[in-house]
Amino acid sequence: MSAYLCVSPGQNQPVDLCARVAQVPGMVNSLTSHRPGLAIALKVTAVFWFMVMAALIKSTSGDVPPGEAVFFRSFFAIPVILVWLATRGELRHGLVMRNPWAHLLRGLLGTSAMGMTFAALGMLPLPEVTAIGYATPIFTVILAVLVLHERIRMVRITAILLGLAGVLVMLWPRLSGGASLQDTATFGAILVLVATMARAMVQILVRKLVHTEHTAAIVFYFSVTASILSLMTMPFGWVVPSANTVMLLILAGVLGGMAQILITSSFRFGPASMLAPIDYSSMLFSILIGYFWFAEVPTMAMLIGAALVITGNVLVIWRERVLGLERAKARAVRVPKN
Repeated sequence: MSAYLCVSPGQNQPVDLCARVAQVPGMVNSLTSHRPGLAIALKVTAVFWFMVMAALIKSTSGDVPPGEAVFFRSFFAIPVILVWLATRGELRHGLVMRNPWAHLLRGLLGTSAMGMTFAALGMLPLPEVTAIGYATPIFTVILAVLVLHERIRMVRITAILLGLAGVLVMLWPRLSGGASLQDTATFGAILVLVATMARAMVQILVRKLVHTEHTAAIVFYFSVTASILSLMTMPFGWVVPSANTVMLLILAGVLGGMAQILITSSFRFGPASMLAPIDYSSMLFSILIGYFWFAEVPTMAMLIGAALVITGNVLVIWRERVLGLERAKARAVRVPKN
């Protein structure tokens, strides 16, 4: 789920923000070496851990409300992130905040998306939540046109149409046949869709943040903001969980923090264009975990819809790679030769 990718929960997740941040000079360390095997191993492990984290949240959804789960997921990721920054010598300069209001808005949107996703995990099968979440890059492209006034041509227009068609195929069984918001699965599907749109707005915000903020600051302050905001839901039904539930929630937070680190680290050993498609291994992991952990079997409509959305996302990834190569060639031409 893209909500759980390195700069945001899920999840994810598409041309993710770690890839975009990794391409910004001064925001992260440059590649230490080209080791594609290690890069792929790190990314696959991170995606798997994110899916296990989602399964842990899902398994506790009947015991704790979403806001409480968001707190555990966010708060217990903070020590992991701090230790990682300390070992890299980035603790002091990596947490400098230059645009607090943008961090706050990013935190509000991201925390809302995380809460809605966690709520939906208790209402829908894990593979379905994962598949609908793949629509984040499609909505990001749409928002980039509306908010950032980016120009798009036929490839990305085709990608948007494929992605929206896939979302419609996945949602149709939940929205047709007299379904209403009183139906748990229908309400859960709508929650995931709204969360996906919120994550797209987060990506637009982070596109701007990476020009002034260190990657560590973006990740760290989101976890802090989400922890504080989730505490505000305490009057709305927090419970005292059992010791077993507490351990599962803490483990979810630790795994989420470690997965963020692994994804960020993977871009030190391999290019973003190579690593971006690995996000879709989360579909395989979600199907396997859903089947063996929750006895969930994906429907044909979900699989067809997910295939359409993934196809649209792959087109976006391919187009981004082509544009990146064209920009690199243009820069090479402009560089004066001695």
